[in-house]
Amino acid sequence: MVKNNIDRPEQSEKNILVVRLSAMGDVAMTVPVLRVFRDTYPDVKLTVLTRKFFAPMFSGIDNLEVYHADVNGKHKGIVGLTRLSSELYTLGISAVADLHNVLRSNILKTLLSLKGIKTVQIDKGRAEKKALTRVQNKVFVQLKSTHQRYADVFEALGYPIDLNTHKHPKKQPLTPNILSLAQNSTKKWLGIAPFAQYESKTYPLELMVEVIEQLDREDQFEIFLFGGGKRETDILNNISSKYNNVINVAGKLPFEDELKLISNLDAMLSMDSGNAHLAAMFGVPTITLWGVTHPYTGFMPFGQPVTYALLPNLAKYDQIPTSIYGNKFPQGYDKVMYSIKPETVIQALRKL
Repeated sequence: MVKNNIDRPEQSEKNILVVRLSAMGDVAMTVPVLRVFRDTYPDVKLTVLTRKFFAPMFSGIDNLEVYHADVNGKHKGIVGLTRLSSELYTLGISAVADLHNVLRSNILKTLLSLKGIKTVQIDKGRAEKKALTRVQNKVFVQLKSTHQRYADVFEALGYPIDLNTHKHPKKQPLTPNILSLAQNSTKKWLGIAPFAQYESKTYPLELMVEVIEQLDREDQFEIFLFGGGKRETDILNNISSKYNNVINVAGKLPFEDELKLISNLDAMLSMDSGNAHLAAMFGVPTITLWGVTHPYTGFMPFGQPVTYALLPNLAKYDQIPTSIYGNKFPQGYDKVMYSIKPETVIQALRKL
């Protein structure tokens, strides 16, 4: 429990505050990095500042505590961040690893640095990302992965880590809720997450239905559909009702159970979105479908070979990537994902 005063406890160990508040995929990408940190420096405590909903992602990492950021409540605005900095100060924070580098985290870092705490923020590589996504004089090269950018922050704090030493956790135990949903299926378990934040990097629904229909007909997979929110849940309910081997997960499991289910998948099919990173953090083979974004931006799921990334016709759509997050694209690029044929997706899954 956080103390009500600002007394700072005696520091018996190093305690690094790791700041990453959102989004889900970006938070998930911290997990492999923090696992490697834990294995490399077992005596250094990690305090992860993030949203309460994301806390289950860090389950199983020893000597790690999740501190909930109530950014819409008591930690909102300058007054709220000042309160948050005082709360964190009482925890004996020895350094800050800012893996977010936004206005909110920058204010918090400033407040903690005024208390004498060392802070380092992520270098997002904005200039090189701009060069990669611009129309004229595009510099089309592979950029440093986000995972490595996270690791670089720890190195700057004096804790170098080697991501090649990462070890995936064991599959998580299945809960009664999961077992009931899966109906004791003994087929291969395939997750499909057909949505993304922007339509420009979301596989057309009619093509995804073709993929699901073909896989259902082959009768080799139990297919679990992932999504969130009422609209997505309604769509997935409609799809799953038409096929024997398709189960909609959206709205039926708490997030903690969803993660346990994902850890037991034999494969995941996802967009360039959060579910790809959730699967990858468990070492699940993950096929990703890319629209106007591109793996060169550094957001390839952790440990996944580039051959698992299915791209549009880059000869026809040579301005890809048009943006880092998929929110910007030129005229005529709204249909790029139609150039990824359903059979190409099915073949990729069969190869797994």
